Amino acid sequence: MTAAATTLTSDVATGRDLVHAELDVVRAHLAGRDPGPADERLVGLRSRAGGPTPLDEIEACFDLSGFERRTLLLACGPELVGEVGRELVEHTGRPSVCFGTALAKLPGAHWDAVTHDAPLRHWGLLRPAEPDSVLASPLVPDERILHHLVGIDVLDEQLELLSRHVDAPVELAPTHETIVAEVVRRWATSGPVVLRGPQARTTRAIAAAACAAAGLAPRLLGAADLPAGAADLVVLLRRLARETVLGRVAWVLDLDDAPASFAAAAGRALRSGEAPIVLTVSSRPGGAPVEGLGLPVLQVPRLGAGERRAVLAAALERAGAGAPESELAAVAGAFDLSVPDVDVVAGEVAAGHGLWQACRRRPRADVGSLAQVREPEAGWDRLVLPGPQLAQLRALVASVRHRSTVLDGWGFGASARGRGAAALFAGDSGTGKTFAAEVVAHDLELDLVHVDLSQVVDKYLGETEKRLARLFDAAEDGGMVLLFDEADALFGKRSEVKDSHDRYANVEVGYLLQRLESFAGLAILTTNARSALDQAFTRRLSAIVSFPYPDRAARERMWSQALPASLPRGDVDLARLAEADLSGGAIAAAALQAAYLAADDGGSLTTEHLAQAVRWELGKSGRVAGRGAAPVRRPG
Repeated sequence: MTAAATTLTSDVATGRDLVHAELDVVRAHLAGRDPGPADERLVGLRSRAGGPTPLDEIEACFDLSGFERRTLLLACGPELVGEVGRELVEHTGRPSVCFGTALAKLPGAHWDAVTHDAPLRHWGLLRPAEPDSVLASPLVPDERILHHLVGIDVLDEQLELLSRHVDAPVELAPTHETIVAEVVRRWATSGPVVLRGPQARTTRAIAAAACAAAGLAPRLLGAADLPAGAADLVVLLRRLARETVLGRVAWVLDLDDAPASFAAAAGRALRSGEAPIVLTVSSRPGGAPVEGLGLPVLQVPRLGAGERRAVLAAALERAGAGAPESELAAVAGAFDLSVPDVDVVAGEVAAGHGLWQACRRRPRADVGSLAQVREPEAGWDRLVLPGPQLAQLRALVASVRHRSTVLDGWGFGASARGRGAAALFAGDSGTGKTFAAEVVAHDLELDLVHVDLSQVVDKYLGETEKRLARLFDAAEDGGMVLLFDEADALFGKRSEVKDSHDRYANVEVGYLLQRLESFAGLAILTTNARSALDQAFTRRLSAIVSFPYPDRAARERMWSQALPASLPRGDVDLARLAEADLSGGAIAAAALQAAYLAADDGGSLTTEHLAQAVRWELGKSGRVAGRGAAPVRRPG
C-alpha cells in the first residue's frame, strides 16, 4: 500500500471514530445519561483530527442547526452501530427514531426542523417513511448520506444511472478558455448557463472544462432522461445540488435530445436550482429551443485556422509526436476537428499514422445515411476535358489548398464573403461532372460526400434543413467535399407563394443560400439543367464549369481509358468506335457491357462486342448506330 493510500485509510478511520464518538453523545441524551464523558472523548478526538468531519461538512453545506445535526445522526445510528437500534427500542418502544422522539429527547429542539422546506427534508437527507404522519413516522436516512458519514465516496445511485463521467480536456484554445471562465463566473453570480455551438463534442468538452475549472468532476446528463413533471424535476435538481456538495460534482446537461416541452417545464426549476449546471445545445436547425428557459446563452464559435493549428501542435507535443509546420498549417486549414478528436488524432500520429489521414478519418461517421462517403481514386490523367475547363478545375483546387495562405496570411479574409468555395458543374448527362468532382477531391486528399437526396429531402417542416445542416457541419469538421448531384432538385428557383408547400420550399432554398455562403469547405453542385437553378445560387458560386459534349478526339481518348490494360482483346479500332455519338458515361457503360459479352464469348474482346454494346447504348436514347456497327455474331 502506498503512503497516500495509508494516509487516506487513516483519515477515513479517524472520521468514522469521530462520527461514532459524536453518536455516543447523542445516545447519552436519548438514554437520559450525563453526556459529559462522551463529550470529553469527542473533544479529544477532534483535537487530534485537526480537520472537519463528514458530518461537519453536511452541517455547514446544508445549513443544519445543532438539533437537526443530532437528529440526522440519531436517524443514521442503527445503521452505524447495531446497539443503537436496541437502545431506541428500550427508550422509545421502536427501533428507529421519529421527529417526535427527537423533539422530546434531543437538546436544542425546534419545531420548524420538521417542515418539508427545512434542510433535513428539503435536501432529502432523511425522509418520513409515512409522509401522512410526519411526527410519528420512522425517519429513513438517505443511503448516500450514510455512505458519506463513514467515508465511502460513492455516487448517488439514481444519479449514477442517469449520468456518466466525461473527461475535461487538458488544454483549450484561448477562445474556448474565455468561454470556460465566463461559465464559472456566471455560476457564481447567476446560476446555470447554456452553451450553443455547431460541434456537440466541442461544446460538451468546454462545459466539462468549466466544471473542472471550478474544482468539480463533470458528469453528463441527457435531457430526455430527466422527469417530465416540474415537481419531479425540482426534486432531481436538489439531488444534483446535494451530490455537488457530497461528491464535488458538476453537471453537463445535453439538450440535443430534449423533448419539445422541455424548456417550458424546466426553465423555472433550473433558474431556481442550486446545482452548478451548464446546458449544451446544437446551433444547427432543429436544435432544442433554449429561449424559453430564461437562461443566459453563450455562443461557442468555430476556431480560426491559427488557433486550430496551435491546439493541434500542443496535442501532438503532449503525445510525444510532431509534424512539419507546413503540414500543420495545411491540416488546420482543411479540418476543424472537435476538441476530443484533436487528442485522438495526436495519439494516432504518435502511434505512427500520418497526420492528414488521421484527421481525415475522424468525422466520417457523422453523415450517417444521408450521404455516401468515398475515398476518390481518379486522377487528372483520366479526366478528358478541354483546356479551359481543366484550368478552371485546377484553379478550384488551388482555392481550397491555399485558402489559409490567401485569406489569413495575405489579408483577403477581411473582404471575402466566406472562407469556402462552391462550384457548379453544368452539362449534359454523362459528360463527366461527377467524375470531375472525384478528381478534385482526390487531388485535395479529401473524402467525397455524395449526398443522397432521397434521404435528405423530407416532407415535414424543418426536417430537410436539419439533415442539410448535419451534412454541412460534418463536411466542415472533416474537410470533406460535398457533392450535390442533380442539384436543381434542391437548389431550384423559388416560386410565388400560393400555398404552405410553396412557402416551406422557399424556406428550404433560403436556408441553403445562407448555409452555402457560410460554408467553409468545398461544395460542388452538378446539373444538366442550369436554367432551373435559382439565380441567387449562381451569384454565390466560386466557379461555374461548363462540361461540353465530347467531340470525336475526346471520345477516342475516353475509349482508350475505358478499356483496362489487363483486358484480353484483339485489334480494336478505337477511331471507328469514336464515331458513335456517345457521352463519357455512355462510353464507360458500353465498355463494361462489351467486356461481359467477351467473357461469355470466349474471353477476348473484339470490335464486334464493342459495336453491339454501342448500339445498345445508342438505343437507350432512341438513336441507331452509324456505319460499321455490325451485330455481334455468336458461335453455333
